[in-house]
Amino acid sequence: MRRFIYISLLMLFVLPASAGRGLRYETCVMKDNVRTLRIRYADTTQPERPILTLGGDEQLEISFDELSHETRNYTYTLLHLNADGTESNLSSSEYLQGFTTQDITDYTTSLNTQQLYTHYSFLFPNEDMQPLVSGNYALKIYEDGDRDNVVAYVCFSVVEPLVSIDINVRGNTDIELAGRYQQLDIDVNFGEMNIVNPAGDITLLVRQNGRTDNEVLNPRPTYIENRRLRYINQKQLIFEAGNEYRHFDIASQYFKGYNVDRIYFDRNFYHAFLFPDEIKSESPYLTEYDANGQCVVHAEKVQDDDTEADYMWVHFLLPATEPWFTGSLFVNGDLTYNCFTTENRMQYDAKHQAYTLSLYLKQGGYDYQYLFLEKGKTSATTFPAEGSHWQTQNEYTVYVYYHPFGSRGDRLIGVKRL
Repeated sequence: MRRFIYISLLMLFVLPASAGRGLRYETCVMKDNVRTLRIRYADTTQPERPILTLGGDEQLEISFDELSHETRNYTYTLLHLNADGTESNLSSSEYLQGFTTQDITDYTTSLNTQQLYTHYSFLFPNEDMQPLVSGNYALKIYEDGDRDNVVAYVCFSVVEPLVSIDINVRGNTDIELAGRYQQLDIDVNFGEMNIVNPAGDITLLVRQNGRTDNEVLNPRPTYIENRRLRYINQKQLIFEAGNEYRHFDIASQYFKGYNVDRIYFDRNFYHAFLFPDEIKSESPYLTEYDANGQCVVHAEKVQDDDTEADYMWVHFLLPATEPWFTGSLFVNGDLTYNCFTTENRMQYDAKHQAYTLSLYLKQGGYDYQYLFLEKGKTSATTFPAEGSHWQTQNEYTVYVYYHPFGSRGDRLIGVKRL
């Protein structure tokens, strides 16, 4: 019985920075009738952000729900990306073995759910399509054979582990001592690789909790040694520590799960109202288990969560005496693809003196946080709503890319998750 499934979910109505060469690709959904886009390791019960090994035997399961019982024709193709998420100059014959397109033929209609939906899924790599080189990739899913009628993008990485990576995270940073930030010191050891120009041929990418808005791309190495790059005391590698994620459980339509104030059925929809959240910016740090923004789909007393879990409108409420006019507040986590769109931007309710948002989510357990994005900026902050503490337990992932002179794509030669 499949009980726990890693999920990223939410409809987006704005185009991602991924509409063509030179623009950035990110995991997102492009149609409002498509929900619960997921990418996970096949045949596993653990929520984890997956990375494939080149030539390995791992497979990804990519799946999503279309909100009807109508059969639709979906096709996917594979794109090779650079370290920065833009499309590389490699031709498909250089990075892909097999067919360039595949139809999605595995689908099942929902059973005994109030919200009718059809669950689509496929495995990658498969016997008809395999990546030939390492690097970043995007699966482009489209409808009715029309490549411009895009349903979703799914981004992931394939690594050829040729280098070793050491990471140290500390609260005593170059800008403060045991305060609101965390700093990373990183060593990249080349081993037997002969890299002629390490400073120019190697690109480092560092992500915190799967977020892309605050990722650090290509920081300058502090020391260039024989067969090693060292990133020590680099201010570029100072991250806002944030706080532990909040969470809620909507596995049941009838009993209130964790952080759920009430559940009721109205006008053909289930509604789950969360308890009003508190602003944590002035609160002390409290150790609390979280999944660093990840989620699982799960419904009580069903045999198959993929097709028997239902959907609910989940209502968020964050009291605030007045709106923050200098920017916007977002509900963030894998449930919203760690993106900032109109769909996860909260609205201020002057009558109730609170920020509110409603998301249509499949039953399960979810991590989330409130991020504030100032006007004109692309990187959000946890300070106003969540606070920030150096003790926070975050997930950091370091990617090492290799682009020697004359090459037309970035190879991913090492990944380390801390």
